[in-house]
Amino acid sequence: MIFSSFTFLWCFLPPLLILYFSVKNPLFRNVLLLVASILFYAWGEPLYVFLMMASVILNYCFGRLIDGAASQKRKKAFMLIGTAANVLILMHFKYTDFIIENMNLLLSLQIDAKEIPLPIGISFYTFQAISYLIDIYRGDARAQKSLLKMGLYIAFFPQLVAGPIVKYHDIEPQLDKRTVTPEMFNYGVSRFIFGFAKKILLANIAGKAADTLFGLEAADLSTPAAWVGAIAYSLQIYYDFSGYSDMAIGLGKMFGFTFQENFNYPYVSSSIREFWQRWHISLATWFKQYVYIPLGGSREGSFKTYRNTLIVFFLTGLWHGAAWNFVVWGLWNGVFLMFERAIQFDKRVTWRVVRHIYTLLVVVVGMVIFRTNSIGEALAYLSHMFSFENMDVSYLNILVTNEPRLAIVAAILCSGPFVMLWRKYKEKLLSYVPAQVQGSWPAETAKIFLFILSILALAGNSYNPFIYFRF
Repeated sequence: MIFSSFTFLWCFLPPLLILYFSVKNPLFRNVLLLVASILFYAWGEPLYVFLMMASVILNYCFGRLIDGAASQKRKKAFMLIGTAANVLILMHFKYTDFIIENMNLLLSLQIDAKEIPLPIGISFYTFQAISYLIDIYRGDARAQKSLLKMGLYIAFFPQLVAGPIVKYHDIEPQLDKRTVTPEMFNYGVSRFIFGFAKKILLANIAGKAADTLFGLEAADLSTPAAWVGAIAYSLQIYYDFSGYSDMAIGLGKMFGFTFQENFNYPYVSSSIREFWQRWHISLATWFKQYVYIPLGGSREGSFKTYRNTLIVFFLTGLWHGAAWNFVVWGLWNGVFLMFERAIQFDKRVTWRVVRHIYTLLVVVVGMVIFRTNSIGEALAYLSHMFSFENMDVSYLNILVTNEPRLAIVAAILCSGPFVMLWRKYKEKLLSYVPAQVQGSWPAETAKIFLFILSILALAGNSYNPFIYFRF
């Protein structure tokens, strides 16, 4: 089940909200949310829901072992064993065929691929479980004594399949006690609607153009078409991922939970360093807190800083998928972070326009590597982007119709320019608005209109991909 489906919108969420607010007892509310979360996951993964539940029990037991260990040495041993168990489970389901493929290639073996289906969301809830064990080991949190609350931390449906990655020390108090004010609930509904609109009205429509252009034969791919495809996909993945994060954050608010922000207009960035402070923030901070800093961070000289950066971005790429194009995408970003650090990019390049163009160019090229199925496909596609030999736009005009064009333009404007202008001139613009028009009702009316428009678009279009199955 996904948020942008009629099953979720009409059959799952409304009854759950009615039941949740009909029950006042905190224990019963937690039971209700856990049962609903299990049903939510089982809708799409009727078999692997047991794997997720096994993960809950496994990490609950290791958390108690770490917390109750008599010595620091035993605490560390339990933490390492528990972390290794989580990693091995993830590797089995996500990387077995990738490992077999590369062993066959390097050692001239002929091991048959296992073709193990990838459980949805396993990368997200595995990282949450690892952070739980490490938080207990570090003393940042105590082990959860309630298996129910542990299950809710791992399996809570808003962030279960697509994040944000929730760290245990951030959410622990909310598992015990939380309240939902009318203002909080209204904010949650608004945030959900805006995320839903981003997914349906921008990501899905831009994604159709991206799929069409990335699916062209090499002979039909002109330079303009290649650029439009790359830009369309860059917009699709941003609005798809940030839209899901908005919906998750909004749903969390409706039930009294506060999740970390996951995106902050990354396409306004003027360096790759800034981009990664704004893009998939929960993953970036997870790697910073649990990998980069433990490796030494930037405290032990330039060589180790660069080494640590490459390790983190190698793992970041690998986390996204079991293929070399993901690894290369991760390293691509890591190398430019090293480059910016080495030349003191922020100090040497002062023209913001130049910095912004450089950042977008690096990001869009990286997204081509991310989108294609192999390094060879990525290089072939990039060669069309930068050859400038075939500049024909007639085929592009046939393939990309008015609807995707409008969606791409709207997506570009909403990715930063409109927001930046609004923040800068908000007070001045509002001074021209009559007092009778100001207030909450125009925003509420716009919200309702946006939701209805998104529902109509969803009903009239069968294209509604779930792009996180690879993660």
